[in-house]
Amino acid sequence: MAQSNIITGQYVQISQTPASVGDRIVAQAIDWLAQGIYLYSLLYLFTNYVEGTYESQLSSIIVYVVILLPALLYSLLCEIFNHGQSIGKKLMKTRVVKTDGSTPGIGTCLLRWILFIADGPALSFIGILVMLINRNNQRLGDIAAGTMVIKLNSYSRIQVSLDEFAHLSRSYRPVYPQASDLSLEQVNLISKTLELDEHDPRVHALAQKVQETLQIKTPRERSDETFLWRMVRDYQYCALEEI
Repeated sequence: MAQSNIITGQYVQISQTPASVGDRIVAQAIDWLAQGIYLYSLLYLFTNYVEGTYESQLSSIIVYVVILLPALLYSLLCEIFNHGQSIGKKLMKTRVVKTDGSTPGIGTCLLRWILFIADGPALSFIGILVMLINRNNQRLGDIAAGTMVIKLNSYSRIQVSLDEFAHLSRSYRPVYPQASDLSLEQVNLISKTLELDEHDPRVHALAQKVQETLQIKTPRERSDETFLWRMVRDYQYCALEEI
């Protein structure tokens, strides 16, 4: 099976396997089953026990819309709030990541969800065909959003420099879990900036930008340089934790 090489930081290099077309089909079938059970249960309860209590037809329509929305937004909400995993993907041990290995943002997940119309259930043969001829088994939504679905716990090669073992030990605990949301490009930029003198204004400017982007209001570190080093280390730890 094809593999996608991802460098998660300055010190960690992993090679991971895209989820197979079969894994993705089964995961999608499980998700449809979960959505079907949800819709059938709530619609059955509403039509048989609740709908008669509403005097206004408009009220019934509003309730129907409220019931349907979670099913309609199911995959989008799962990917945003469950680290790229729906129920089906979790059972199949797969998840959605960006092609650089980082966690997809809201905009990326939204684009994947919108394009599911093009290669989803209505025109599923298109999505399957695209995945079959694509090296990383990506559907149209993945290609447009720059994402891929990977198989968890299938990382075949991990290379960590000796300098890493001092702080990436089993007892290490990340200070900023938000570091997992950084992209490879952002971590590389931080690493290059740390090569500058600590009094360089660019170090302070980048530290402020990282805090603003990740919504870190009160950093524990006193210096900007120490804060940025901590972000790099926490990013590496989060990357290795997913293996």
